[in-house]
Amino acid sequence: MIPTLKLSAVQVLGLACLGVLLGGWLKRKLPLLDRLNIPVSIAGGMVFALIALLLRDRYVNLDADDVLRDMLMVAFMTTIGLGARLKLLRDGGRQVVLLLVIGSIGAFLQNLLGMGLAKAMSLDPRLGILAGSVALTGGPATAIAWGGTFEQRGVVGAAAVGMASATFGIAVAGLIGGYIGGWLIRRHRLAPGRPAGTARDRGPRPAQPLGSAHEIALSLGNAPSPSDAGLRPAPQQLLATVIVMGVAMGIGNLLSLEMKHLGVLLPSYIGAMIVAAVIRNLDDRFEFARISQPDVDSLGKIALYLFIVMALLTLRLWELSHLALPLVVILTAQVALCWLMCVTMSYWVMGRNYESAVIASGFCGFMLGITANAIACMEELVEKFGPAPQAFLVVPVVGAFLIDFTNSMIITAMANLR
Repeated sequence: MIPTLKLSAVQVLGLACLGVLLGGWLKRKLPLLDRLNIPVSIAGGMVFALIALLLRDRYVNLDADDVLRDMLMVAFMTTIGLGARLKLLRDGGRQVVLLLVIGSIGAFLQNLLGMGLAKAMSLDPRLGILAGSVALTGGPATAIAWGGTFEQRGVVGAAAVGMASATFGIAVAGLIGGYIGGWLIRRHRLAPGRPAGTARDRGPRPAQPLGSAHEIALSLGNAPSPSDAGLRPAPQQLLATVIVMGVAMGIGNLLSLEMKHLGVLLPSYIGAMIVAAVIRNLDDRFEFARISQPDVDSLGKIALYLFIVMALLTLRLWELSHLALPLVVILTAQVALCWLMCVTMSYWVMGRNYESAVIASGFCGFMLGITANAIACMEELVEKFGPAPQAFLVVPVVGAFLIDFTNSMIITAMANLR
């Protein structure tokens, strides 16, 4: 009998912190990881995921508490909502629409490819949808929601297929998203503020720590003016930001529950994002909280790093070993499709410049994995090559919010095709 070791929420938090340190150490010791632009949190988290896989059914099975993981995911997406200022959304409106169109086309192609391959291998075509935009564009939350729906419609093992495919997507997106963006930057000699082919130096910029988020905020016009920054001591300013986040998460949870009761299938963090965006824009108008965007950026990055390590620690990699050959074929083809879309349609349509290369990296992140993958991969690129404010405006809005609406419509329409 293989014993099960239950890891409490506090122990998971401790391991997540160690995972971030481990990822940084690995990137210093293994330059290949840095050249592939693999984020620190993914490098460290994948080590934990592999250890859990090696231990399972041999020595001990790990059962990690996922409460903090889910809370940090909502906290991170709340910081995305707090950055959704109407002025910035108006400035990036065209780019948002373009990326949403590209993502929607990608979701349709994922399902078309999955259904075609499933039918060619004499499988239920709806399995191709599960291994398509349900699990990849949608992520684990969508896979869970639609898995039960497909099982009710007679697709045997739909939930397992969806979750295994989502697990595969998260792992692959974290490994290749940064590489795709870095490859485009080097191939076309891109740099911030310069068109393709005009950069003088192909080499990367020195890595910048958490302060790069403030640089992005300054270029977006999000950072407070010196007079605003001096109105409150830094600890009180940070506390105000944390309080706003907590209130948005609490009210947002009620909103998400109400959406669920109405039968709207969306990720659990959508409510918090909406409430955070409303609070942010009201604060811009009435200045009742004086939200500090640099604090929001820093808290978001901390939540993102810890969440990704926890997500990988709780990733059920052993489910991938049970994937049948037909599903492996479908998922491999999906990776090839997404890669091709990143280096062609996404890069070309979004501008063929440095920003579009960073957007292509984020596009890979949310089209194969989750929005956290996208942000982590883009953070890795901007810390190495320079700021990409438009990318950090456009990708979270589309990848974390808008694409879920269009993807749900695409899934519904294509699930009725046989």
